[in-house]
Amino acid sequence: MSTQLWVALSVLVVLLVVVALVYAVLTRRKREFGAPPATHPSAGAADDPIPRADAGAVPGFQDGLSAFPLEEPYAAEERESFGFEMPESATGRMQRLRARLAGSNTSIGKGLLSLLSRDQLDSDTWDEIEETLLAADLGIGPSTEIIARLRTAMQVEGGRGADRLTSLLREALLEQVDPSLDRSLRTTAQGRPGVVLVVGVNGTGKTTTTGKLARLLIAQDQTVLLGAADTFRAAAAEQLQTWGDRVGAAVVRGPEGGDPAAVAFDAVATATAAEIDTAVIDTAGRLHTKTGLMDELGKVKRVIEKQSPVDEVLLVLDATTGQNGLAQARVFAEVVDITGVVLTKLDGTARGGIVIAVQRELGVPVKLVGLGEGPDDLAPFDAQTFVEAIAGG
Repeated sequence: MSTQLWVALSVLVVLLVVVALVYAVLTRRKREFGAPPATHPSAGAADDPIPRADAGAVPGFQDGLSAFPLEEPYAAEERESFGFEMPESATGRMQRLRARLAGSNTSIGKGLLSLLSRDQLDSDTWDEIEETLLAADLGIGPSTEIIARLRTAMQVEGGRGADRLTSLLREALLEQVDPSLDRSLRTTAQGRPGVVLVVGVNGTGKTTTTGKLARLLIAQDQTVLLGAADTFRAAAAEQLQTWGDRVGAAVVRGPEGGDPAAVAFDAVATATAAEIDTAVIDTAGRLHTKTGLMDELGKVKRVIEKQSPVDEVLLVLDATTGQNGLAQARVFAEVVDITGVVLTKLDGTARGGIVIAVQRELGVPVKLVGLGEGPDDLAPFDAQTFVEAIAGG
């Protein structure tokens, strides 16, 4: 065998030994330190595997976000210099709440007081009273209980002066609205952002409510990030971006038609990295009769919970839909644990009894009410204020 052949074989042997050593080292390191993590923390999970919403959005959280300093609330002069609006305080909203309810919903109180003031309260009159309560969307159970309370009180007291009738009606309604319910919004948490999930069917004003909620929280000196997880409606992300731009709230959004769960996950991750107080996630409007869409909503919540608890799940209902809204509420409550209700368009209807009906149906309080088209026409719900307004007290 020639010298050249021996040299070639020797070199080949050395190369094989080197390759074997490198392979052994890499295998050992993989056993010791584990495989590198997937791009998305939940990408390898057996349940709910999801892609990134936007490959560049996290952890740097510059891409796709408004370039605002997010770490702390703006002072009034800073907001002005950035061109941001200063939302109206919750106190001012509460004052307007009473005025608007008193102007639009008094048919409940006036109608009942007119009937209760009749010289004779016979069975026909009590039937009319029941019809008035049912027309106001209180539902059969609450209406029956209110009538029983009024009849007992009037039989015991005898007199039917206007002031006393108003007082009796207010007491009966207030008992049904239940001022003891905890209506506080859980929007902050210790060491992490508070996470709010906004759900509801198409047409209830869900995305608008999400934007208005951001304004309310910013008025309370909280920093807010909005997650545009409604990826199916082309205008939804743009609409939410506009709301955020007006008040200096960052917005995380994904590609149109992308995975809503990925957007929601990234929004919470971004809020955590930026130490923002609250992440508010807008979800796609679901038809409560569509099982697949409702299942997807459940997935959104589960994916968020891989990294953080969801502190509030707010169901947005249109007050003008009345009892039909209760059918929607029941299905949503089966998919995600509803913690509170937002009633929109309450100023445009005399059927304010839906407040009582939906609380009775879900066992959760109405926490916010929409009173008009203005950007600050979303107010915390106050049972006392509501009852006094509709009872004419």
